[in-house]
Amino acid sequence: MRDYRELVTEKMYDPDEAAEYLRCSLDEYFKDGNTEAFLTAIRTVAKARGGMTKLSNQTKLNRQTLYRTLSEKGNPSINTLRSILNSLGFRLSIEPISAKHSAS
Repeated sequence: MRDYRELVTEKMYDPDEAAEYLRCSLDEYFKDGNTEAFLTAIRTVAKARGGMTKLSNQTKLNRQTLYRTLSEKGNPSINTLRSILNSLGFRLSIEPISAKHSAS
């Protein structure tokens, strides 16, 4: 029987699945401010797509910096986040908050 991590890792090979996983974790971050969950999602996608060594080579950031940046206490700059996400095949985007929420 496969464990949950294996299943999630397998799903992260699919760009659409990975994008949805990252989108959901980012949505949760906007709701509760839980940065750790969003960074964990990025780590999960990175591991599934070749690991930190490959990501390090693509971003030109050393592995230790990546581990620290994507750790529970990580606080990546926008440039670092852009570099990591681009290397994984994604980007951040801006969209309006629904009209229901924008009035508050």
